[in-house]
Parts: sequence; C-alpha cells; structure tokens
Amino acid sequence: MRVSIIIPTYNEVRTIRACLEAARRLDGDFEVLVVDGLSDDGTPEVVRTAGVACYPAPRGRAAQMNEGARRAGGAALLFLHADTLLPAEAHRLIEAALSDPGTGGGCFRLAFDADHPVLRFSSFFTRWNNGLFHYGDAAYFVRADLFRRIGGYREELPILEDLDLWRRLLRRTRLVVVDGAVTTSARRFVRHGPVRQQLTNVLIVVLYLLGAHPARLERLYRPTTTKRRTDGVEIREPSRSG
Repeated sequence: MRVSIIIPTYNEVRTIRACLEAARRLDGDFEVLVVDGLSDDGTPEVVRTAGVACYPAPRGRAAQMNEGARRAGGAALLFLHADTLLPAEAHRLIEAALSDPGTGGGCFRLAFDADHPVLRFSSFFTRWNNGLFHYGDAAYFVRADLFRRIGGYREELPILEDLDLWRRLLRRTRLVVVDGAVTTSARRFVRHGPVRQQLTNVLIVVLYLLGAHPARLERLYRPTTTKRRTDGVEIREPSRSG
C-alpha cells in the first residue's frame, strides 16, 4: 500500500528538516508532499534541497492539506505536522490497520519532545480511542477515496479542522489508534506554560462541542499581539505562535 505523507508548512524552517529526515528513514512505500502556505523564512528552499516536492497554497492548514490530497497518489493519506516525527514502524501500523475493510483511518498515540507532568498526563490518554484526545498532531491517516468522498477538510474553519474531520469520519467508518507514537513538539506548551496551554485546549474543545464556532474560538487559541506603528497608533494582530 502506498501512503502519501502530506505536510502543511508555514515558516517551519527550524523544524521541517528533521521531519523530512525522519520520513526518509521510514520503511515501506511512501511518497512525501509538502504544501507551503507562502512562507517567507526559506522553508520551501529547505524542502526542495531535501529532494521533496513542495507545492504552494493559500495559507491555512485545511486548505494546504486538501491541496496535498489532490496531488497525492497514495491509497492512504497521512497528514503530518511539520514539527512531528513518525515512528519507524509507521507504514506497518497503517497497513495493518487498513487491512480491515471496516476501518477507514485512524491516528497514532502522542508523545512530546519535552518532559513535564502535564505533557506525560496528556500523552497517556492518547492510547485510548476517544475523539476528545486525538487531534491533528497525532498524524491522522485515512483511505484516500474516503477522504475525497466526505469532501476533505473544511477550509472555512480557522482551527479545529482536525477534530471536525475526525467526527465526520466517525459517522461513516471505524477509526483506530495504532500501537505506536509520533513525537511532536511541545513548543506551544513551553511558550505559554504547560498547565495554561492544556487548560486552554480543554476549554476550546468543550466550547466547540457545546456549539461555539471555531472562528470565535480562534481568539483563545491564537492570542493577539499589540504592535505600534510609526505614527504611534497601536494595532492588534493574531499571534503566529505555533
């Protein structure tokens, strides 16, 4: 089974090289596609130097992943964040999961690249198949035909496009959590504080499940920053923190 690894990027020059090197070491039939949201830090150049196809797309994780899916040739699609590393046995785990015709996709367990009680606690719960614990950083994989049949990611969602996809897939198929973990960056937890970030994540998901639109919840996930223009006027802009 050919698996297409689709990596959306935006200014990921510090992380993408390690991600691609880890993907290159994997056993199995993979193709790797990077879809870049018009980075200005040299990310596309790093990707092309690594010998990986890099396609431009409007910035937005959902739109970028959909573009990758349109270009992918694999029977299965694997959506991978640029700051996340796949385990060596990734192909075997995906192929075993999808050998069951009743299974349409799934994800990996999650591990962080930093040690903290909150992160260990969060990682522990990702071993269970509960949609509340599995987001895009857990490297979703899905049969390509099923992904296209349900219309892919909803591009109008600024955040939570991953949870939305997971819930829509669950209405049509069985999803599994494979017995292997991806290792993802804890940079957001380190930047904002592990406890604060975890509480924010829980609040966002609870509000979403209660009916709040992701566009409103984006303000919680991406706090605004204040900048002062040369004329002294202060403007508020969304933070670009990862």
